[in-house]
Amino acid sequence: MSTSTPRTPQQAREVIAKVSTGIFIDGKWGEAASGAHFDVVNPATEEVIATVADGGPEDARRAIETAGRTQKEWARTSPRERSEILRRAYDLLMARQDELALIMTSEMGKPLAEAKGEVAYAAEFFRWFAEEAVRIGGDLTNTGDGKNRILVSREPVGPCVLVTPWNFPLAMGTRKIGPAIAAGCTIVFKPANLTPLSSLALVDILVEAGLPAGVLNVVCTTEPSSVVSPWMSSGIARKISFTGSTAVGVRLLEQASQHVMRSSMELGGNAPLLVFEDADLDRAVEGAVAAKMRNMGEACTAANRIFVQRPVADEFARRLAARLGALSVGDGVEPGTDVGPLVEEKALRKVQDLVDDAVGKGAKVVCGGNRPDRPGYFYAPTVLADVSAEANLMTEEIFGPVAPVVPFDTEDEGVRLANDTPWGLAGYVFTQDVDRGFRVSEALEVGMVGLNTGIVSNPAAPFGGIKASGLGREGGRVGIDEFLEYKYMAVPRV
Repeated sequence: MSTSTPRTPQQAREVIAKVSTGIFIDGKWGEAASGAHFDVVNPATEEVIATVADGGPEDARRAIETAGRTQKEWARTSPRERSEILRRAYDLLMARQDELALIMTSEMGKPLAEAKGEVAYAAEFFRWFAEEAVRIGGDLTNTGDGKNRILVSREPVGPCVLVTPWNFPLAMGTRKIGPAIAAGCTIVFKPANLTPLSSLALVDILVEAGLPAGVLNVVCTTEPSSVVSPWMSSGIARKISFTGSTAVGVRLLEQASQHVMRSSMELGGNAPLLVFEDADLDRAVEGAVAAKMRNMGEACTAANRIFVQRPVADEFARRLAARLGALSVGDGVEPGTDVGPLVEEKALRKVQDLVDDAVGKGAKVVCGGNRPDRPGYFYAPTVLADVSAEANLMTEEIFGPVAPVVPFDTEDEGVRLANDTPWGLAGYVFTQDVDRGFRVSEALEVGMVGLNTGIVSNPAAPFGGIKASGLGREGGRVGIDEFLEYKYMAVPRV
């Protein structure tokens, strides 16, 4: 095991070559039934770095049938056994942090330092749910008339469909797989086809940690509906946990309704960040950088709309532009890189279109606003001032390193602008007035608030949103509840 992060293209090829790239069903790797494959591209170089089996309906059928067949036996395992598997997987993830970070950087672009941070974050979900596995409790009480005992137990919901996005390819997997394993549920798992390698590397780690065959079954595909739709219609799956766009989440909820499946949806975001005139501007700028630039802005929690009280709006925009303009843009494996590429050409075009639209409607480019002259899907960190409410980026998720700054006058106006969206995942508030901080945080229509901080994600906290941003919560003490059913037994007192 390496003691320092490998950085050369040859080292990257050697690490990626060790990743299994087939379909994983019933504890065995194999080819897709169709024999098809797809390429994985490094967004910093536009080079193909791996070829992965491209699954379809037949692979999906085998996977869900395996999960269904394995469920009863897996549910009978002791909580301690499940806990120890997760703990061993945590240790393996941390031991291989450098290699996993290099895989992640190669397939999706984030700088190595940030990728290493994600590996640690991802591993923490396994440690957290290893501890939660042995704390699945119940209840014993009496009825009001004293004639019956009320015995309540919690049991695994059953086979689960897990679908993850490309932007946090390891952490989104562990955030779903961890509680499913802890609860005693079997799994069919579809990682994102843009970034499958991190997820596939995770499979081998779980196998090494002792996860029995049939508990986790993985099918990568370039046609998600060809795999996920058979799982949803199988009648075997009892739970769907999806992270992705609101539009896809709505379709999955429609499918889930046909079999009344338990559903967790972590969907789109349009996070507001409010800076009040009494805020510590240095702290607010650093918080905005954290909330905006994590993962190059490709995060559902990213600050999408930055509202700054008018007396400090110009100064805040100037300081934010100076901070973002100083960031180094480059290949994530290069030392000193702060900002990597976007994940694909399509994402790059969308960001440029949103900036062009905003400028066409009166916004001023304070810094950035262009694509660097180099190969790869890079976009310069950008600050826009005087952004019109009519600009498309005020209503669309940007998913890129673009920070629109919009002035406001009163607290009520700031809250109204922040809540003027169908989404409600995260929000951020910067003020030194304690009463205002709580008042505005409580008024924001979101599931999570960062008060004087730009980071809200933590395995110990319940992650999730309201309105069009989703259903349910991941992480925290409530995260395992999404994978458990309550059973009540009435026992007469005799």
